[in-house]
Amino acid sequence: MRRTKIADNLIRPIDEIERYFRVRRRLQLETPLESETQTEMGDANDNRPLKEFAVPSDEEPHTSIVRPAIAANNFELKPSLLQIVQQNQFSGNPTEDPNLHLSVFVLFADTLKCNGVDPEAIRLRLFPFSLRDRARAWLQSLPSNSISTWNELKKAFLARDFPPSKMAQLRNQITCFRQTDGESLFEAWERYKELMRACPHHGLEKWLIIHTFYNGLLNNTRMTLNAAAGGALMNKPFNDAYSLIEDMAQNHYQWGSERAQVEKT
Repeated sequence: MRRTKIADNLIRPIDEIERYFRVRRRLQLETPLESETQTEMGDANDNRPLKEFAVPSDEEPHTSIVRPAIAANNFELKPSLLQIVQQNQFSGNPTEDPNLHLSVFVLFADTLKCNGVDPEAIRLRLFPFSLRDRARAWLQSLPSNSISTWNELKKAFLARDFPPSKMAQLRNQITCFRQTDGESLFEAWERYKELMRACPHHGLEKWLIIHTFYNGLLNNTRMTLNAAAGGALMNKPFNDAYSLIEDMAQNHYQWGSERAQVEKT
């Protein structure tokens, strides 16, 4: 009796294994038929003349900027605004200032106000019109719908046209500033401010900005500033020192221009 039960336990697993292989063989027989059917359908769809494969696609060109939905039905970009923006386009040349372009563009874009329309949506829709040539080609080369916010667009734009190497170069020009022979206080101060405007992310603290400019001046110019400060420019707080330099530079420019006109006459 016991031997019969043992024999039954040995036979049952063998039956289950045979059932598994039968199901597996059936699936293997069905799969090639499905593959062949799909292949035949694909061949039928591609049964076209070869010249049709060289015809340009009729799909819509992709856009890298996701245009935010605008609920206002009466919203539109004014032709006058488009004209102004296109007159101040950025082409991507190394001599152009990308930070200045962004500042001017935001100034123009924020002149358009519409109830229920986010200013960021206006900037995203308007920015492509501010680019041309290589800069426009760069924007078009980005993956489809890869930019959805204004901050993402700014970062991508500056990463291309204002890389860390350029920032380091401009920062070095600021820290190594020197007044040249024959350069007036006004000319030196304007050139120094232009360097800072070209690199708004220079990271220099306010006190260091004045120190760098002061140390780069010629000796006679420093003496003039110290005399105007009542002893030493470095004894004044930042705001007072900045205002003093600004006032003296403007005064020198105005009186210098008048003296030059008198000499000409």
